[in-house]
Amino acid sequence: MTATHAFWLAGRQATGEDTFDVTNPWDARLVGKVSVPTDAQVEEAVAAAYAVRDEFAATPAHVRAAALDHVSRRLAERTEEIAQLISAENGKPIKWARGEVGRAVSVFRFAAEEARRFNSGEAQRLDTDLGGQGRLALTRRFPKGVVLGIAPFNFPLNLCAHKIAPAIAAGAPIILKPAPATPLSGLIIGDLLAETTGLPAGSWSILPVANDKMAALVQDERLPVISFTGSEKVGYSIMDSVPRKHCTLELGGNGAAVVLGDYASDADLDWAATRIATFSNYQGGQSCISVQRVIADAAVYDRLLPRIVAAVEAQVTGDPADDNTDVGPLVSEAAAERVEAWVKEAVEAGATLVTGGDRDGASFAPTVLTEVPEDTTLSCEEVFGPVLTVQKVHGEAEAFAAVNASKYGLQAGVFTHDLQGAFRAHRALEVGGVVIGDVPSYRADQMPYGGVKQSGVGREGVKFAMDDYTYERVLVLTGLAL
Repeated sequence: MTATHAFWLAGRQATGEDTFDVTNPWDARLVGKVSVPTDAQVEEAVAAAYAVRDEFAATPAHVRAAALDHVSRRLAERTEEIAQLISAENGKPIKWARGEVGRAVSVFRFAAEEARRFNSGEAQRLDTDLGGQGRLALTRRFPKGVVLGIAPFNFPLNLCAHKIAPAIAAGAPIILKPAPATPLSGLIIGDLLAETTGLPAGSWSILPVANDKMAALVQDERLPVISFTGSEKVGYSIMDSVPRKHCTLELGGNGAAVVLGDYASDADLDWAATRIATFSNYQGGQSCISVQRVIADAAVYDRLLPRIVAAVEAQVTGDPADDNTDVGPLVSEAAAERVEAWVKEAVEAGATLVTGGDRDGASFAPTVLTEVPEDTTLSCEEVFGPVLTVQKVHGEAEAFAAVNASKYGLQAGVFTHDLQGAFRAHRALEVGGVVIGDVPSYRADQMPYGGVKQSGVGREGVKFAMDDYTYERVLVLTGLAL
């Protein structure tokens, strides 16, 4: 795992003049060296993608579907190997890494299915008015052009899959930039795509470009679609710099789990506490939809809080390569230091540290706080670490208002048995997704996924990303006997 890894330029392996090291956040060992494309090689990839855009859009659906099916099968066959790689470069516990590979298997399978049925066309009679007599409109979708996909470190395989698979399914060439901290998992997709036949050369490239080189790619007019997953600050700076491009931004969140007063049996509270503890700490809390805030009705608060604390303290921390580990390190020591500083700031402002709060290198102990002042960084921003705040409210209206008080709006979970309350939550909560009876961390890779407010614009989920990558074009047929 310490070899120098080539990148993928227009469907073929290539190396540049420089390399960078990928290290394991747990023990700082070298995982691999990655070759960095030169400026000329980046230009070659962009030019190739732009040149092949019409050919790729016209590639038969069965060809694109077969390639996607192949990648899905090969990911499944290499699950353990790839999971070990994810864990090594990301620090993700191996059991969560295996789950990530399984999700990527599904993403490519979903994309193959969508490639076969996408763009079947919708016919519309136009003779509803006199001027449309004998006319029929046929609407199809066509790629907007080359996609620039920018992926983050926290799901280094699956979020690359969410950029590449929909683009291939829609016939849109893509240039993918994996995160500098975790490029190896994304490059694996190139290994598998290279085993396929029928995709035009130039239709895909995977380039581990340095972050400071991204501005030129973002500005390049040959790349009219940008799909970015990452921080709010970077995402909106990209969109602001290219206002005439189509940008899909999947940004941050500070996911809230609401526990309403009717969710009151011992079994209810045990389930809620277990789910909250697990999904405030999975991936080290480094998920946009991890549970960061618990908003509990006063009717259940006193019984729920000790259950949450016990479940959090039961999380097994340690070596991510151990099958028993629930919580591994953060992606870097700097990330853990930032989380530590935010917790310290909250405690100094009056918050109560119930459990956790300790840092050891890149690892941060699963942490629970209560009475966190509203103006602290921990309340206002995305912590992206294994930290949970618990807040008491009185009634449904106050609970929903607390969710909406955030500048973010990605997903929310609502623990309730009230069907009408579920629909009220769906109507009232200013988020992209509401999960009833579970935490906000649930995501099915085929469903529409994205946020509102500062959590971004557009939607992922294979079919919905394909919609974002394409536009409608109508064909009007005249002189028909309808």
